[in-house]
Amino acid sequence: MARRIDVTGTSGVRLAAWEFADPPKADPENYPGVLLLHGLMGRASHWASTARWLSERHRAVALDQRGHGQSDKPPQAAFTREAYVDDAEAAIEQLGLGPTVVIGHAMGALTAWQLAAKRPDLVRGLVICDMRASALGAASQREWADWFKSWPVPFATLADVRKWFGEDDPWVERPTPARGEYYAEVMHESPDGWRPVFEPDQMLRSRETWVYDAHWEELAQVRCPTLVVRGLDGELGRAEAQEMVRVLPRGEYAEIADAGHLVPYDQPEAWRAAIEPFLLSR
Repeated sequence: MARRIDVTGTSGVRLAAWEFADPPKADPENYPGVLLLHGLMGRASHWASTARWLSERHRAVALDQRGHGQSDKPPQAAFTREAYVDDAEAAIEQLGLGPTVVIGHAMGALTAWQLAAKRPDLVRGLVICDMRASALGAASQREWADWFKSWPVPFATLADVRKWFGEDDPWVERPTPARGEYYAEVMHESPDGWRPVFEPDQMLRSRETWVYDAHWEELAQVRCPTLVVRGLDGELGRAEAQEMVRVLPRGEYAEIADAGHLVPYDQPEAWRAAIEPFLLSR
């Protein structure tokens, strides 16, 4: 069972953190901390499987980042890079996790390495999962805006959610049941059907704060051991991933076959096999 812990983020935004262990781990010497950061449109519960096996040897806490999951979604809240990084910093300090390993997927990985560059005293290890360091540009942002508009919301049932995101979405190259399950988890039932728990406009505002810029300089400032993980069919290409490893002062590389962007969801056993040795050596 997951235990919710409320955290106060920057500007007073209330954040929901989740500890997936029973009983909770409260011994930092024997159970060092791990903070898990989901990607854009994700939520802490996407880390449930990872967090549960991590909890055998760590105190693993997943954070619903601002605008996501059960954390606050105030209309006027800042969705800047600084706000996301400051929230993660506040979570580590308020939860007493530091120095911690931070595992981030996609946007959460960018937050993780920006935090590690800013506060090396709080981060002792880093796992970057399928996040690019290069700029994606205006065309990418327009594609995302058009994609959100294509969603046939509200969905009548969760089965419709799974089918659309797993099969019918024009972004899907081949049927991907794991993708359908991933998006089913970020839907909630409203009077007229199933809708996302986040506001798409807020997601676009979050994305536009990093999509136009490259992030190599911050990556080079990360001093802790860092594992860069990519799915063979993900968004992070092999050449860029290997260049990220080269830029990182203490970078390592892992590649997972038969996995797309949602690596931990697509291939959970291979994901564990890739990152567990790295975590045990920290």
